[in-house]
Order: sequence, then structure tokens, then C-alpha cells
Amino acid sequence: MTDTLIKTLRGATQDAPDAKDAPTSSTRPERRRARYLRIARAALVDDRVRTTGRLAVRHGSYVLGGTRVVARRAWEGRTASRYERMIRAAEAAGLIDEVKEWEARGYAFRKARHKRRMELITAMLSAPKALASAAGAGAGLLLILGLMLAWAEHDARQVLAPAEAVVDLVRWVSFIVGIVWGPALALAPWIGLAAVWAVGQQRHTAPQWALPPQQRDAGGPITPSVVVTAFRDLGIAALRKSIEAMGDVGAAMLSPIAIAGCGVELDVTLPTGVSTEEIQGRRRKLAENLDRHEHEVFITIPEAARTVRLWIADSGALDEPIGPSPLVIDPDVRADYKTGRAPWGQSLRGDAVALSLYQRMLLITGLSNQGKTASLRALALWLAFDTTVEFWIGDLKGIGDWRMFNGLAAVLIEGPTDEHACAVTEMVEAAVKEMERRLMAPAGTRHDPLVVIVDEAQVAFMNPLKDDNKLPYGGKKATSRYFMACRRLHNQGRAVNVTLWQGTQDPTDENLPKLVREGAHTRASLVVGTESQAKMALGDKAVDGGAAPHLLRQGLDKGTVVVASDGITIPAGEASITVRTHFIDTDPAAEVAERAKQLRNGVATVHHLEVVQDVDPLADILAALGTTPRMRTQDVLHGLRLRNEAYYREWKHGDLKEFLEGFDAAPHKSDGVMVVDRQKVIDAIASRAAA
Repeated sequence: MTDTLIKTLRGATQDAPDAKDAPTSSTRPERRRARYLRIARAALVDDRVRTTGRLAVRHGSYVLGGTRVVARRAWEGRTASRYERMIRAAEAAGLIDEVKEWEARGYAFRKARHKRRMELITAMLSAPKALASAAGAGAGLLLILGLMLAWAEHDARQVLAPAEAVVDLVRWVSFIVGIVWGPALALAPWIGLAAVWAVGQQRHTAPQWALPPQQRDAGGPITPSVVVTAFRDLGIAALRKSIEAMGDVGAAMLSPIAIAGCGVELDVTLPTGVSTEEIQGRRRKLAENLDRHEHEVFITIPEAARTVRLWIADSGALDEPIGPSPLVIDPDVRADYKTGRAPWGQSLRGDAVALSLYQRMLLITGLSNQGKTASLRALALWLAFDTTVEFWIGDLKGIGDWRMFNGLAAVLIEGPTDEHACAVTEMVEAAVKEMERRLMAPAGTRHDPLVVIVDEAQVAFMNPLKDDNKLPYGGKKATSRYFMACRRLHNQGRAVNVTLWQGTQDPTDENLPKLVREGAHTRASLVVGTESQAKMALGDKAVDGGAAPHLLRQGLDKGTVVVASDGITIPAGEASITVRTHFIDTDPAAEVAERAKQLRNGVATVHHLEVVQDVDPLADILAALGTTPRMRTQDVLHGLRLRNEAYYREWKHGDLKEFLEGFDAAPHKSDGVMVVDRQKVIDAIASRAAA
């Protein structure tokens, strides 16, 4: 036995782990905690555990919430707390008449309660006498009934029969109550529990995540209480305090909720201390509080002070496609440039939206592949049905999006290269020459509309090439040929029916200069990346008034544009309107274009158009200097404008300096004024010729 014990110990010693591998007392609790954490995580992700947890929380919340509701009802039914709460709310809202009305109701309630209590005390004092009188009257009645019964039956024993019957009735009632009382007493708590559970279930007092899917309020109807609660929970302390002070009359801050297309619209008057900007900055949270997605809630600023206007879409309504364009389904469509309006799409309210194009410069921008070309092309397709309109089109994408205008447009330039951008620049400059020709025509001359369209205009602005006179085609300065041509058309084109439409993507100050974008009468934007880009596209006023193309969903809101224009019907008090444009694909667009061509006698489309006259600023500067060795820059600019007012109208001192610096002939100071040196200009012309 001793040998066996020794062998066992030796085996245990050989099999025992090294001391360094043995778990210490400090690591064992950590391992236990880690094991418990793994078990807890596994339980939390298990569907059965989560379902059971939701079930327990839901029914527990029904009981607690129902108890709270019943207790509050009982308390308010027995006390004047309801009237006091309504008075405080009316005072917070500044409703003096309602304060007086609730005070009167509270006084009437207290008076009636006092009267009932006094009547109860009086009844308690007179109860013994009343009971004695009732007992005597009852005994007398039973005796009379017994006497009558005995007289009728000729049996004196019947005198006590009614009293015996009453005694038997009392005995049976006592017997039944004795049997029922015990079970009823045991069931009473459960009956009360079921009652408060039923109240809680009816009022949905459980958290949203614990409710069954069919009972959750996701995308539910918009009611005053829902809106007030959503504003209360925005996380703005001043707003929350004001709404809590209002109590049950918080809806006084809301206008009537009106149905507006596929959603509802209402105005919300904010309490003092809360700005409209704070509400706009919490659009996503407000939408989630209303059980909507961010893109389903639009906030605009009406004319009324401290007021925001909400348009709240029905859940999922904006994800449904709109109908086809009238251009596709109506074979008899016609257009009128002056009085007509192009059918462009639908507003968020579901109303048809049409845009007037008469003498309006147009700019549409957005991120790539969001429907910019299709939205712009739909307007041109409608206008093509007016046979008096002439189109000059530059498509700097060059993949055939505008090819259906071959035979409709007088000029059609397609291609993405810098050389194509140069050709488009010359096309716009030719439009400037046509504008100047019309401006010089006799008064009263009728001019047919000329619409110049440049799609992907950012390619023209970013064009790095220069002409033979070292003038850049692109850029955003006064020396840029494309920039200056756009500015001239914006300044005077609409007076003689020459308009410029531009489509550009991902706007910046480099590819869409400020002066050009502000020259457009109609500005539209699809989804853009930032608020600063939204302001570039639509202007500060529209964005500050609630326009938010930067909050549209990239890829999901294709063809949805935010428009700021006097050529479109915008709801009163708003600075912009959001339009879901009709999508006309390339093949249907070609069919529409063919119908428009049938109305015309045939248009010979050219694919390259050169400017009529080149401008050489160096030569013009030398001519302005004449024989003067040095001339003030102001006088040089005046001389340039005398030579070519159309071209040099926008030049300033900085433009002249920047241009001459490129030829090492920059102005310099002489006797305290900036002057241009004639010899430097001559040397610059000679150097350019040698180069």
C-alpha cells in the first residue's frame, strides 16, 4: 500500500505543471470574470434571450405605466391638481384668457367638493337616527304584510312569515359571501394587476424597442403631441423648460397640421430664448424624434419671427418614384419661350412643378452622377418645341448625352479635352458678339431667343491652355476668356434674349467663380457635399432660409434638386423649393427630340465655332498709351474701355497689374501714383514676337 501511494505521488509530481505555468491566485478571478463576460455576451446576442428580455420589459412596463396612469387619474379626479397644471401652462404660454377660465373651473371644482364633504359630515351625524327610523319602518312594513297575509290565509302563523323570509335571505347571502369572500380576496390583487396591465397596454407605456413590431410608432401619424414631444427632446434646455411649463397646452406653439402632398406641414412658434438656427442644426435628431429619416423632414424659415416651418413626409413616401415626364407621354406637347413653363417634376407636396425659362440665366450644380445632365436636358427638350429658339450647346462630358440635339442645335460641341473647352469658350464669345450685334440694332427690333448651354462647365473654368496672345482660356480672373464671356452674357444678354445655361459638378471657387454663379437668375442644386458648397450653388440667403441640398442622400436622391428662382412657384415665406425632377433617359430623350425636329424645317448643326474677333490686350494697352512714356493706370483703363468697352468693362487696377506682370511690364509708382511704362510694353510685345 505504501509503494502504491509513493508511485501515485511520483506520477502526480511528474504530471504537475511547472510553477511558472500554474495559475496564481490573482489570475484566477480575472479568468472567471473573462468567462462570465463571454457567457454574458453570448446570452445578449442570443435571439431567445433577447426575445425573453423584451417580453419581460414590455409587460413589466405595462404594469408600471398602467399603475402610474391610474394613480394620476385618481389623484386628478380627487384634487384640483389638473386645474393648477393647466393654469401654469396657460401662464407660461401667455394665454391670459385661458388662465382666467381655468381659475374659474378650479374654483367651481373646489366649491362642489366642499359642498359634498359638508353633506357627508351632516349625513354621518344623522345616520343613527336615519338607521333607527329605517329599521322601525321596515319592521312595521313586515308586520303589516304579515297581518295582511294572515287575514287572507285565515292563519295567524302567517303574521311572522315575511320576517322569517327576510331572515332566510340574510342567512343565504351570508352563506354565499362566506364561500366567495376567500377566493375573491385572493384574486383581488391579480384582478387589479390585470386592470393596470390593460391600461398600460392600451397606452403603450413600454419602451419602443420592447413593443411588438406592429405596435411600434415608426413612421406613425404626426399629431400635436408627437411634434411637441419631439421638440421637447431635442436637447435644448430653454425649449425643454418652456414646453414642460406649458404642460398639456404645449400644442399652443403649433399651427394647425395641414396635409401637404405626401406629408404634412405646420408652423412651430418657438419660445423666447430659442433660435431657429438651433432647430435647423438639429434636423436629424428632430426627424428621429418624429420617427422619420432625416431626408423626410424639411425645415424652412417663414416670415414670422421665431418660427420654423416643418414639412414631414409620410414614412417611405419620398422613396417612391414619380410619374413620367409629360414630354414623353404627351405627343402633342408644345412650348412657348415667353409665356410657357417647362414641366420639370413634382414638389415634395406632390404638386406639379413648372419652370419659366424666359430671359433667365440658369445654373445647375451637384455631385457627379446625380442626374444633373438629365435635369438640365429636360428643360432644353421642352424648349425645343418652340421653333423660334436657337440652341448653341457645348457638352464637355462628350459621351453622347446631348447627341439627340444634332439637327436641333445650331452649334453642338462634344468632347472632354482642353481643346474642346477652348472651342466651347469661343462659342460663348461668339454669343457675346451676337449679343453686342443685337444691342446695336435699332430700337424695337425683335430678337429670337438664343440659348447657350454649357454642360460640365467646370472643364472650361479649369482649362489651362492659353491663346496666341498668352490669354488663358480658363480661370476666374479678368484675363480669363471663358470667365469674361460668361460675365458679359450675364450683364446684358437677357435684354436681347441671349441666355446662358450652365451645368457644373462639385462646385468650388476655382471651378465656379463667385461672379459667375451669382449672375444666374435660376439656381438649382442636386446633392452636394458640404453646406459651403450649397451656399455656392444657391446663395447664402436660400441656405440660411432652409435650403439644404447638402442633406440630400447621394445615390438615393438622384434627380432631386433644390431650386431658388423667381421663375418657379415657391411657397409663401420660403426661399427655395425642392423638386423631384422627371427622369428622361437617353433613348426617350432622343424620341422627344425627333418630335421637336419635325416642327422645324431642319437645322444644320455645326460642331466648331470660332470667335469673330481676337483681342490683344498688349496691343490695346500700347494703343491706349499712344506716345506718352508713362501713363496712370486709371487713364490706361479708360483708354482700353474706349477701344473695346465690351471686353474691358470688367477690368480693374488689379486685373491690369496681373496681366502686365505676366510680361514683366507691371505698373510701378511714379510721383506717388501707379503708372504704366510704354517702353516696358513695347519690350513685352517684342519678347512675345521673338518667342
